[in-house]
Amino acid sequence: MVPPALHTTVFPGTPGAPTILALHGLTGHGPRWGALATAYLADVRVVAPDLLGHGHSPWTAPWSFDAHLDALEPILDTYADAETPIVIVGHSFGAALAIRLSQRRPDAVRGLILLDPAQGLPPEWASQIATESMMNWTYPDADAARAAKRAEGWAMVPDDILDAEIAAHLIDVGHAVGWRVSQPAAATAWSEMARPAELPPSHIPTTIVVADRVQPPFVSAEFIEAATKTLAAVDIRHVDCDHMVPLIEPELVATLIRERL
Repeated sequence: MVPPALHTTVFPGTPGAPTILALHGLTGHGPRWGALATAYLADVRVVAPDLLGHGHSPWTAPWSFDAHLDALEPILDTYADAETPIVIVGHSFGAALAIRLSQRRPDAVRGLILLDPAQGLPPEWASQIATESMMNWTYPDADAARAAKRAEGWAMVPDDILDAEIAAHLIDVGHAVGWRVSQPAAATAWSEMARPAELPPSHIPTTIVVADRVQPPFVSAEFIEAATKTLAAVDIRHVDCDHMVPLIEPELVATLIRERL
């Protein structure tokens, strides 16, 4: 079966610019990387797809890890190969995908930046969060959606970034508003993130950023220990912020990306 084509935003950078593949987290979309790309990585080509069930990409099932990887591989084929591998930066659910994409295509990946990767979550906790999010999927208006974001890890995100998110990603759904995301796809993602955590191939240089204000943490001490023991080149960074690391610490993220480039 031919995988669905993902809607992809490309921030072109300068002629001959190096390329990164940027994978957003659950309920996100490719343009969310715009502020980082334009303000801090203007000389880098940033390829930012909407994941399955998100934004303007297809919303049709399945939405498993494997389905996402099948859809991402053609993008990787377009921009990378064994002679020109690229860096992948992933946030949260996108970081879990980045790990698995590097396992599937180690020839095309020269480095990973994993921003508060969400995998290996306790099943009971993942089930609880999925249930609560499904029960509170829509909002009466944009102000209520803004308040919900502020209460869900966006408290430290600058106002202009949140304004842009609402303008681009919040849509009318009947008599309410909601994010441009498939509800079943989001529920599936929580299930996938409860699968056991995995590591990238040991030879791929990897940076792992842990958002220390997230409680309970998405990144377990066991994962950090395993990465430190297994990966040949790993850099662990702790940041004093909430989960939305690329929006709260863009300068740091850009620096880490340049180190891997």
